[in-house]
Amino acid sequence: MDKEVKKKIAKNWFKILQNIICLEIERLENSSVKFISRKWEKNPKKNDGGGEYRILKNGKIFEKVGVNFSEVSGKFSKDIRKKIPGTKKNGNFWASGISIVMHMKNPNIPAMHFNTRYIYTSFGWFGGGMDITPSIKDLKEKKWFHKELKRTCDFHNKNYYKKYKKWCDQYFYLPHRKEMRGIGGIFFDYKKKNWEKDFAFVRDVGITFKNIFKTIILKKYKKKWNAKQKELQYLKRGRYVEFNLIYDKGTKFGLQTGGNTEAILMSLPPLAKWK
Repeated sequence: MDKEVKKKIAKNWFKILQNIICLEIERLENSSVKFISRKWEKNPKKNDGGGEYRILKNGKIFEKVGVNFSEVSGKFSKDIRKKIPGTKKNGNFWASGISIVMHMKNPNIPAMHFNTRYIYTSFGWFGGGMDITPSIKDLKEKKWFHKELKRTCDFHNKNYYKKYKKWCDQYFYLPHRKEMRGIGGIFFDYKKKNWEKDFAFVRDVGITFKNIFKTIILKKYKKKWNAKQKELQYLKRGRYVEFNLIYDKGTKFGLQTGGNTEAILMSLPPLAKWK
């Protein structure tokens, strides 16, 4: 399959998934609030892409949720090229993806993160994953969450779940705190062996995320909470901020390649605290 066709198909899926996720979120909010959409261009003079990020705030369920789509191209600097596969001969790149971060009003509902992407340098690859960050421990929910991820992974390859869970545990870790950001999930990158199979897996991961957040929210959004639990949520959000600003590769990639700053930093919660 021609590389431009692959790019177009991947980009179109990420855009479709953005619409699917936003519609589901607005249904859950039951018309209380709507997404505000902002489109952006990386550099209009160079015609090197842009994107659309959608933000919903102060809902009955979501305190803040961002759903970001992007498609950008350009040339990596020499420093960045050392870290990116397929850039030895030149630094040209193309990238498209969707990134979602959910911060909930009810502290019983975990913060949730998801992204999938397709990047092309001298060759192309898929990456992405999802994880959740509870403020209040729920071992039953943790077990169910990982069971759903394993079911999706096993449908494509029996080795995926163990490999991608371990990758997630190692990635979403705060070395300076010596603790995980949340309860893990799956994380994968550099998937390039079989485009059709890898793309099918990426699509299924997106639909699985939709089903997971919907199930968790419907189960917990009416659950009562108190001020002490909200304080725990604010402190946990502080850890979230630390990870995203210090360690997150997606944040660094977006800022280093001229992405839209507001869209990149949409992952930050509306309010966080530190002791």
